[in-house]
Amino acid sequence: MLTSFALIFIFGLLLGGVAKKLALPGLIGMIFAGVLIGPHALDLLDDSLLSISSDLRSIALVIILTRAGLSLNVTELKKIGLPALLMSFVPAILEITAITLLAPLFFDLTYIESALMGSVVAAVSPAVIVPLMLKIKESGYGQKRGIPQLVLASASLDDIFVIVLFSSFLSVATGGAVTARHFLTIPVSIVLGSLLGVATGLFLGQLFKRIQLNPLIKVLITLSVSFLLLALEGILESKVALSGLLAIMSMGIVLNQLYPNVSAQLSKTYSGLWVGAEILLFVLVGTTVDLRYALTAGLAAIVMVLAALVFRMLGVWISLTPSQLTKKETLFTMIAYTPKATVQAAIGGVPLAMELASGELIATVAVLSILITAPIGAFAIEQTYKTLLDER
Repeated sequence: MLTSFALIFIFGLLLGGVAKKLALPGLIGMIFAGVLIGPHALDLLDDSLLSISSDLRSIALVIILTRAGLSLNVTELKKIGLPALLMSFVPAILEITAITLLAPLFFDLTYIESALMGSVVAAVSPAVIVPLMLKIKESGYGQKRGIPQLVLASASLDDIFVIVLFSSFLSVATGGAVTARHFLTIPVSIVLGSLLGVATGLFLGQLFKRIQLNPLIKVLITLSVSFLLLALEGILESKVALSGLLAIMSMGIVLNQLYPNVSAQLSKTYSGLWVGAEILLFVLVGTTVDLRYALTAGLAAIVMVLAALVFRMLGVWISLTPSQLTKKETLFTMIAYTPKATVQAAIGGVPLAMELASGELIATVAVLSILITAPIGAFAIEQTYKTLLDER
């Protein structure tokens, strides 16, 4: 396993560096490093590491979402208000609807199977979006109307909404039924996740205020608590809906808002942790990509993914109509809300594992959505933010 870690960091750094030399985001090189050394290509990684790949990706995601929370404050969140709420579900609904209507025209699928495919493809990727938005925020672009914060807040809610729809469509596709309880989990998950995060942030803030601890110890405690919040989501899954990732981000917001000294200390160390976590996350995302699926998909699948993206961007435009964003800022937000990776890697293979007839096709389209949107979306964000957003 140690050799596998070495290969992940060496290839990730190498291809990430090559991507930057080509004026591309480093994460593109890291994803392709994962494709190259992963089980579907050169197969250089130990099976024991791949078996815990999901947990390792979760660790990296926890680090970047905590860092995102530590960079947000309530004043910024008030600025974005209604548009953030609309962006959490309107773009996903339009994208799922597009795939539900288009997939039966391209493939031999029922509307339920097409809706299931749409729910796999529709979620945006916090793993891709969050680090890019933090970079833009820290460089001072788009701050007048809080555009990076808008995308950050919306992305985490978007994932909750889409995953609930995925579980609902999967239930129908496997012979079950969708009840009101499925959809009630969305607001319950958001509210309980936020409240738990606020309570946890207050507890940690008071703890760090009253007890003098080494900054690294504070980070270890915060990380451990974050992992417990994520685990709690799984433990309570059958009883009550709760978003662990939203709790983690809310915890960071509370620390930033009420305990700025603690937040500043944590942010500095988390930024350092992200250097390694970023490589681990994107290389491991790449290892989930099976190019054989992509090669069998054909032009129809590519056209469908691109058409669905147009509907997603239309959904963003509709969501932003109540805002005061300029045309350029609106265009940037539409671009920033396109990358997909982590959710598709996590759930794309589930229908195939459950032996649904459409499982292989759904997995193929999930892979294609990563290969198309993660590189192109990340590149477009990097290339346009200085042109489309005002500085300070």
